[in-house]
Amino acid sequence: MSFTGDRLRAALAAEHAALFAYGRLGVLLDAPGKTEAHAAEVAHRARRDALIVLLDQAKASPVPADPAYALPFPIPDKPSALRLAVHVEDGVAATWRSALASTEGEARRIALEGYADAAVRATRWRKAAGVTPLTSTFPGRLG
Repeated sequence: MSFTGDRLRAALAAEHAALFAYGRLGVLLDAPGKTEAHAAEVAHRARRDALIVLLDQAKASPVPADPAYALPFPIPDKPSALRLAVHVEDGVAATWRSALASTEGEARRIALEGYADAAVRATRWRKAAGVTPLTSTFPGRLG
């Protein structure tokens, strides 16, 4: 598989993991948070589906979702659920950011939208959690 294909497969894996995380964290949020989590889940599902089609068209094997994912920390309450949402979106943004340099055409459009959407969602979750700063200078750049 090409470098581009590897990056897109990594992005697909991140989208699978995001869907799992939102399924776990959404139940711990209040009504506005549940609405935001549902919207995020819908966006991640649409992007996952678009990636599967793109990889199929490129004759590249899409990576399947794992049956379960290890969460980075326990999520017993709303504050930890908000923290997980930020963590998920930062990770998704980082994965899409790494795909930008190796993509073009439709793949680049999907990567750019994925990157921008994740960065915006991470900012919204930080605001909901009362975390500052709300964003970083370079969203998706971990460390």
